[in-house]
Amino acid sequence: QVQLVESGGGSVQAGGSLRLSCVASEYPFRRGCMGWFRQAPGKEREWVAAIYTDGGSTYYAASVKGRFAISQNNAENTVYLQMNSLKPEDTALYYCASDPGSRTTCNWLPWAYNYWGQGTQVTVSS
Repeated sequence: QVQLVESGGGSVQAGGSLRLSCVASEYPFRRGCMGWFRQAPGKEREWVAAIYTDGGSTYYAASVKGRFAISQNNAENTVYLQMNSLKPEDTALYYCASDPGSRTTCNWLPWAYNYWGQGTQVTVSS
């Protein structure tokens, strides 16, 4: 099965930056999506961003638009999440996920993603 491994999490002060990485054992060949989700203590898992593997179109949740940027290196089966201007409310366990299905646009619902990593912790202090 597809395995995803996240890295790059850590603890930073408000206004700081972090770059998360996700390496996949297999990358969607065509019309698939790679996504980032997060889950904060006491809250449900929420979608953060996604990227279309065939062409690189990107999608963002309103809460992170303008601050976060998702990118990919298809040749190395890797997805990144650059996080700038971090806020305390960004504190969460961040997961990457893979949707190898045939898509025309990326889905924001967790059930659409078949494979998940184990997460990397991001903590932002005020």
